[in-house]
Amino acid sequence: MANISGKAYALTILSPIKNGYTEEQIAYADIVRTSLQAWNNPGFSPMAQVPQTYLCRYFVLDDVYTESLPGADLRSLWADVLAIISNTFRISMLPKQDQLKSRYLVFSCNFYGGPTGDLDGYLRGMWNTISDQIQPIWSYCYGFEQVNNAESFVAYMKKCQLPAALFFVGSNDDPLPEQLKALYLKQEFTKFAVANQGLDAAKLRANFQEFINSVQPNNIDQPTWPAGKFTV
Repeated sequence: MANISGKAYALTILSPIKNGYTEEQIAYADIVRTSLQAWNNPGFSPMAQVPQTYLCRYFVLDDVYTESLPGADLRSLWADVLAIISNTFRISMLPKQDQLKSRYLVFSCNFYGGPTGDLDGYLRGMWNTISDQIQPIWSYCYGFEQVNNAESFVAYMKKCQLPAALFFVGSNDDPLPEQLKALYLKQEFTKFAVANQGLDAAKLRANFQEFINSVQPNNIDQPTWPAGKFTV
């Protein structure tokens, strides 16, 4: 099913950026790009605050590009042969180049959608946690001036949504808190194993009990791996 795989949801948003410039003659698309790059400066992206986000990516799509010549089908091979006589035949085989009428803000993410793929709930959570950082970026997109609350944000994003079928396979589709806890336990147990090499059984047993008391494996909320953290 498009967009949904198990309990994971693949979301792809393309929002057209206004074809305008500031008084300093800076394109709105360049402002959006610079603002997104600044999200990396604090260390954690604002998206780390959005509940159930597995991973996401933002970028500005300037245009669509033709990245290759025709393939090795019979028609293309025949055109290559005829190109010896005239380059017109080869040029006639090239794909038609389409041009975008505007640049686009692209937002792509995988998140835990639950058994029913709760897109509305995810987008509400996104608005409720980082709307103050969303608005300055999306405000340069057509139609976003009508967005002023969670429900209008949900409606706007769904208008800009494209079907998606490709998923990030680096994790399963369990809720994000469970995955973060599992990652934390993996990291901490590795440290424990390295630090307790060569101990006798009694000392190892005592240290392991202290380890269990410290990491609290049955407590999903804490201690755990911080969302968005990518260094050990």
